[in-house]
Amino acid sequence: MLQFCLFILSYKIPEQFSCQWWEASLRPHVRQCLSCCVAFKVRRQSELLQQHHVIVRRELARFRGREVNTAGDGFLIAFDGPGRAIRCGISISRQVRALGVEIKAGLHSGECETVGNDLGGLAVHIGSRIASTAKPGEILVSSTVKDLVAGSGIHFEDRGLHALKGVPGEWHLFAVDGGGEANK
Repeated sequence: MLQFCLFILSYKIPEQFSCQWWEASLRPHVRQCLSCCVAFKVRRQSELLQQHHVIVRRELARFRGREVNTAGDGFLIAFDGPGRAIRCGISISRQVRALGVEIKAGLHSGECETVGNDLGGLAVHIGSRIASTAKPGEILVSSTVKDLVAGSGIHFEDRGLHALKGVPGEWHLFAVDGGGEANK
């Protein structure tokens, strides 16, 4: 089955939730403060993760994506068209950025194996490796995906050839330009 898999692999907790100021300002109670800070940071991280998931799932519904798998802060999402997958990634990236969170996303298309409700196979592995290659805030796609959306108004920046861990050969990757027509 041909699928367009979007991987959203990670998010970054904003630096403003760092605990360093606790240690500096409350020296006599460092151990207690650090414990309090860790509890605050974990709670805040959990809240951000929940907000992140709400945004991702709302945009999945909007762009007709299907949540295949979730692991912590990462999502594997399947779409029936590459344009919707890219536009969904752009929308998610913009909305979670308002939370101070950056995502890394990768998109590839190919034959996938269906394993229960999950997807597997080389195409899924390639998409995951593309997402791992992305910088925070970046949506990377394979040349396969770029070619499939020709004429759609979605623009890309060339990121060159990359070796993807566990995948033979070099892969030409492109970063999605989030402006212009890609917003629709």
